[in-house]
Amino acid sequence: MANEGFTLWFTGLSGAGKSTLATMVAQHLRQRGHRVEVLDGDEVRTNLSKGLGFSKEDRDTNIRRIGYVCQLLARNGVIAISAAISPYRAVRDEVRRAHTRFFETYVRCPLEKLVERDVKGLYKKALAGEIAHFTGVSDPYEEPLEAEFTVDTSIENPEQSLGRLISALELQGFISRDGVRP
Repeated sequence: MANEGFTLWFTGLSGAGKSTLATMVAQHLRQRGHRVEVLDGDEVRTNLSKGLGFSKEDRDTNIRRIGYVCQLLARNGVIAISAAISPYRAVRDEVRRAHTRFFETYVRCPLEKLVERDVKGLYKKALAGEIAHFTGVSDPYEEPLEAEFTVDTSIENPEQSLGRLISALELQGFISRDGVRP
């Protein structure tokens, strides 16, 4: 079962560390012989979902598109990694139901910490009302109720999160413990 594709879905607020952790996991899994593709939220918006705005309907459409591509990859033996905010629980659950093997990871980080580490200045602008529909500030983010795994990037570094996540994927049978792809 460990050689089958699956979807590793990262969700969390902007700047929480989804892309960082997704990149690290992808590199680790490739070194172990797995085929891996990462669908990063920013890249998907530029290429697959160009023209969509930030209304709830457009955000849901974006997440459904990412989910569909992940589903195609996973059923063809690829580990599909999504790193997108995916703010609404209902559409995340809809995507989950469409997958045979799905592993949701909640990348938690308190808003105060995100504002503190905000290199792009997006939170400052959103809090000042200069950016409308900013998830976690002027638009909602619905935390997962039953994610398979949670990391808190305000209290652990990326390497710690990676180690714990790889262990969880092994324990739950998504990847083999010995690193050899069966």
